[in-house]
Amino acid sequence: MREQENLNALGRKTEYLSDYAPEVLETFVNKHPDNDYWVQFNCPEFTSLCPITGQPDFAEIRIMYLPGERMVESKSLKLYLFSFRNHGDFHEDCVNVIMKDLVRLMAPKYIEVVGIFTPRGGISIYPYANYGRPGTKYEAMAEQRLLAHEAVLR
Repeated sequence: MREQENLNALGRKTEYLSDYAPEVLETFVNKHPDNDYWVQFNCPEFTSLCPITGQPDFAEIRIMYLPGERMVESKSLKLYLFSFRNHGDFHEDCVNVIMKDLVRLMAPKYIEVVGIFTPRGGISIYPYANYGRPGTKYEAMAEQRLLAHEAVLR
């Protein structure tokens, strides 16, 4: 099955990359592309570096999406998120880059990414980015969810 889907990370020894590596992301075929259903990943151990100070930033990254024809393979997603560990970017940039990379990778119907970053200097930052496939009901959904987005997470 792994060979049919052309999955390289799954079932192999894990090799962690030292900097941002979108090329490790892999997909597999969605067996239910006609269904609208949510897939959610909670990644509570995300780290990146402040691009100014080099200090580590810690966050939980939440990725929620409605898959189209392809879905992201979870081990490759883990390796991809780990690749931010030595990467310097602001919180907002990390969230937007993750979302854009996943849109390019799998062309979901809809996706949203939230970063729940731990406080630094007494301030928490929770960036939110979303995308809905243009020209579809998901584009309108993205606009509605963005406008209704709650700044305070439960």
